[in-house]
Amino acid sequence: MDIRNVVVAGGGVLGSQIAFQSAYKGCNVKVWLRSEGSIDRAKPKFERLKGIYLNTLEAMKTNPAAYCRGLAPKDATPEQLDALKAQVEAAYEGLTLTTSYEEAAADADLVIECIAEDPKQKVAFYTELAKHLPERTIVVTNSSTMLPSAFAQYTGRPEKYLALHFANEIWRNNTAEVMGHAGTDPAAYDAVVAFAEQIGMIPLKLHKEQPGYILNSMLVPFLSAAEALLANEVADVETIDRTWQLATGAPIGPFRILDVVGLTTAYNIGMLDPRAADPATVQGKVAAMLKRYIDEGKTGVNAGEGFYKYR
Repeated sequence: MDIRNVVVAGGGVLGSQIAFQSAYKGCNVKVWLRSEGSIDRAKPKFERLKGIYLNTLEAMKTNPAAYCRGLAPKDATPEQLDALKAQVEAAYEGLTLTTSYEEAAADADLVIECIAEDPKQKVAFYTELAKHLPERTIVVTNSSTMLPSAFAQYTGRPEKYLALHFANEIWRNNTAEVMGHAGTDPAAYDAVVAFAEQIGMIPLKLHKEQPGYILNSMLVPFLSAAEALLANEVADVETIDRTWQLATGAPIGPFRILDVVGLTTAYNIGMLDPRAADPATVQGKVAAMLKRYIDEGKTGVNAGEGFYKYR
């Protein structure tokens, strides 16, 4: 199946990145958003991504360290990089943002769901979306932790439903984890693998369902451990990050990573644990801490401030 018409549902941290990368690689991209307010909040994210792509491609002309796997071949010439910069501009101009299910679903080859990590919201979205999709359309979820088998029945096409999970900073960390459920048609699975390659990703194939896939099965416990250290007042943000960086040689620490992931996503994942409802537990303390940051608008890099300031 040739996937050209792509719908991304959600304009958050990863939704905006997936949409922009797909458009950059030549797909016709529509972004479905819940409200006009969501559209207004998404627009600056796409403006920021355009700047990142243009600046990175320009830097790659003279600085080998600027190379990003998802943007260009490593041996790209300055002339080729200029041509890719033109693709960035075309991608930005070509994006369609809509609140209409009908407009989004029309002619869709692939829908990538990137809405909040809230089962009720996902079920409501899939149930309505199913009324408008062409028969051929494949639907995937970018959920960080939830299994596709939990939602397949609501999509109206369980055999054409699976998970496609991206890492943050998709242009640099160009991985795409592909995970089906027991009822996924192998042809749909293979089409999604091919799509991942088409947009410059490295497909990572999972053989069975796993909460958190591969990446987040390792990453979430790491970030949770850092959050617990802070919530229990063992050490401050900077010290925890510095400890990790000095001891492992990592370029950034867990709280910088959380700012990139987005504190709202971290909070929603944490709230999946029933213990988070009890303020006396570590999980409850972490949830309350994240909620304070979110309520103050400090949701991470895209907001200009999270655990650190980025303005």
